[in-house]
Formats: sequence, structure tokens, C-alpha cells
Amino acid sequence: MTSNRITPATGGPTLNDFTGDSFLRRAGRQLVVTLYGAMRVIRLYPPENEAVRNALDELATTARTILEKEGELECRASSEFIFVNSTRLRLDLDNYASFSQILSTLRACGVGSFRVLPEARSRDWLVFLSLLMAEAKAGNELTTGELLGKLEGAGVTSFDLGPQQHADDSDFQERAKEAAKRTYAQSVAVTRDVINSVRMGQAPSIRKIKRVVQGIVDQILNEETSLLGLTTIRDYDEYTFTHSVNVCIFSVALGRRLGLSKLQLYDLGLAALFHDLGKSRVPLSVLNKTDGLTDDDWRWLAAHPWLGVLALFHMRGQQELPYRAMVVAVEHHMKMDLTGYPKPIRPREQSIFSRIVAVADGFDAATSRRAYQTVPMSPAAVLAGMRDNPRRGMDPVVVKGFINLLGVFPVGTLVVLDTFELAIVHASNPVPEAMSRPIVRIVSDDRGNVLYPGNLVDLTEQGPSGGYKRTIIKTDTPERYGINVGDYFV
Repeated sequence: MTSNRITPATGGPTLNDFTGDSFLRRAGRQLVVTLYGAMRVIRLYPPENEAVRNALDELATTARTILEKEGELECRASSEFIFVNSTRLRLDLDNYASFSQILSTLRACGVGSFRVLPEARSRDWLVFLSLLMAEAKAGNELTTGELLGKLEGAGVTSFDLGPQQHADDSDFQERAKEAAKRTYAQSVAVTRDVINSVRMGQAPSIRKIKRVVQGIVDQILNEETSLLGLTTIRDYDEYTFTHSVNVCIFSVALGRRLGLSKLQLYDLGLAALFHDLGKSRVPLSVLNKTDGLTDDDWRWLAAHPWLGVLALFHMRGQQELPYRAMVVAVEHHMKMDLTGYPKPIRPREQSIFSRIVAVADGFDAATSRRAYQTVPMSPAAVLAGMRDNPRRGMDPVVVKGFINLLGVFPVGTLVVLDTFELAIVHASNPVPEAMSRPIVRIVSDDRGNVLYPGNLVDLTEQGPSGGYKRTIIKTDTPERYGINVGDYFV
């Protein structure tokens, strides 16, 4: 039987060395990791295999440690989060796979929570997890009562199951939303100062910018939905600044999905925030031009990548600036085959950071209203073009990761439901198999009366007679209905 030590290092702290929320956060994280590990080995090996026995013993030990210290153990799934005894566990890169697998399995079985009783042993965990995975794979629609009946039939009575709750944890969501708004507003303000300073020939300090990027990375790792939602604001008057912040947010969230480390995400975020810095040296008359661009205008725009590199070299504290930021500045308008601009002097391969930023930049630019683009494209149409049009020259693997991040219907897309209601996509569905059924906010009734703030609805929700309660039939433009999407995310 394994120890309840939270790190494998000899002499490190054990779970019993912590108390209160600190104990629950650490013990809860270990419970999630051991739960995920047990599910993996159960799927791969027969029950009598030593790897299965060891994983189940470790899981039972961790659960028993929490029970002995807290007197109870309840795991609850809510939205994209897992709670242990009402303490929300932090989701980061190290446990992303385990969170996703556990949440997917529980949702597929209609289980919103499970309570572990003190008598739970390794065999009980084996039966419990095997049943959940089997029912999830089969797609059977069982009630928690029916699942409990199957457990009792197998001689297991040490678990109590609760149904799935479709209501969000409103208190946490509100706090996360406020934190995201502060992060976003600060990021736009600092970006404005930086770009205006460069435009005036001054050298802004890089330290303030690094703090902004750290705030974005931390917010994305903690709860990405709120921050991604704010990218829908797309202020026309401050497009230059909000665009840089949006590209930073999209790039960090995408980099996280692609498995980059936290330090790599910091470098990626910094590079993304600076990707268009060269436009600060392009005349405003060119940037704000609403009619056709002349050849000279196009030459100015095509020069902004290498102008950005020059601007980065002149920034105070540039010795602290990652080399990758300069690479991204010059490469983000290149294509996979090195067409695009600027033309490379010698053969090279576009960096992974540049490929990520190119996708984020292309998406935000195409879905925003600008001086020469008064009618932006719908987010869903932009994603489809990125995926299906090879002439865009984007890395198909990165594009696929971006679609997995935003869903088939990206955050901010206005959709028409088969109930004749209008809805705005609030978040992609965390269940991979339900990408076409996102979490939406109903913004009008079936008669077209606009609602505010509207109600959140999970499109995987089914009616009492079976079948989905609501289904998307098409996307539409919010301007047609006088709806400002950004109002529903602030």
C-alpha cells in the first residue's frame, strides 16, 4: 500500500502536515490524480493485475486520509470544475487530462456528485469505476438510482450518488468574471500605454508588461471561460489595443491546450501581446483608412513585422525580452510554406509560437469590426475557413487545437435554436463528444423579445421523454437583431 505523501521526494511533506483548505486542495488534487490513474489501468489491465491493485490501493488510501481528517468526502462536478467537500480544486496544466477525463465520465453517466463512505475499500473502488466507465462508453441513460442499484447488486454500498446539476456555481462564476474583467481592463490600459509610447518615440518599461502577461496566464490556468468571453467586446475605437490583448488571450489558451509549460505560456503571451507592435510605426492615416489602400499604403502595412522587431530592440530592458517575441513579430504573417510577408531571406521554418499567434491573430482580426471591415465575419465561418481553406497557410494541427478550444461554435457566436430562441455561445462544452452542443446564454424568447442578462443553458440537456431540449439550427449576425454580444460578457 502506498503512502499518502504528496511528493515522491524522501522527507517531503505528507497530507497530514496541512490543515483546512490547504489540506483539502492538496489532498483533493492527489485524489483526482489517483482516481484518473486507477481509471487508466482498469481500462488497460485485468483486475488481478498488480498495476490495478496498486492504483486502487493508492486511491483508497488517499480517500481514507481525507475521510479521517475531514469526517466526510464528497466529490462534485460543476461546470468545468471539481469540488472536494465544497473546496474547488485548481485546474492547471499538470492535471488537465485527469480533470477532463473524470468530468467527461461523470457527465456521460449523469452523475453530478458522489459521496464516499468510510467503509470504501479497493474492491469497492474497482466496481464503482468499472461501472461508471462501462456505462459512459455504452451511452446508457441511467438515473443515479439505477446506478446505485447496480452497485448494490455487486455488493457495493459505500458510495452515494447525486444527480447532475445544470445550474452553475453562481458565486464562483461571479468572482471569476470580476477577476477576468480586472485583468482584461488592466491589460488593455498597459497595451495602450506601450503602443502610444513607441509611437511617440519613447521606450516603455517591459516589467509592467510582464506583470500583465502573468495575470493573463494565471487567469487562463484558473478559469479561462470568463477571459475568453471578454474577447467578444472588440471595441472599435480601441481596436489596436484590444486586438493585441485578445490575441494574447487566445494564444495562451491555445498554447495551454497544446501542452506548453507555464514558463512557455509566459513567453508565448509576451510574444503575442507584442506581435503587432510594428503598427505603432505605421502612419495613423494608413491604419484608419476606410477606402481602398494604395500601393504605398500596402507597403507600409507589409513593413509592420520588421518594424516591430526594430521597436522591440529599442525597448528599455530588452535584455529581459525573450528572443521568441522578436521571431513572432517578424513571422506572424508568414504562412507554412513561407509565402505571405515579409519574404524570408534564407530557408527557415516558422516557429510554433508564430504558428499559434498567426491563428489567434487571423481569428480575432476577421471577427472584428475595423476601419476597412465594417461587417465582421461570424466566428463559426472564420473557423471553417481556417480549417478548410489551405490557401490561408495555417498549421492544420494548431487550427484543430484552436477549434477544440473554442468549439464548433466559438464563444460569442449568435445562434438560432430549434425552439425559435436566440442564444449567444457562452463556453464550449467540456465534453469532447459534445463540441456541437456548447453552453449558451438565451438572449431572446421564441417571439423575438430580447432578454438580458438571459439564462445559461447546456445544449446537452435532455427532456423527460428523451431527445435534446434545444438544438442549434444556424448561426446569424447579432446586428440583424440589434444585439451587442459584448454586453453579455461584461
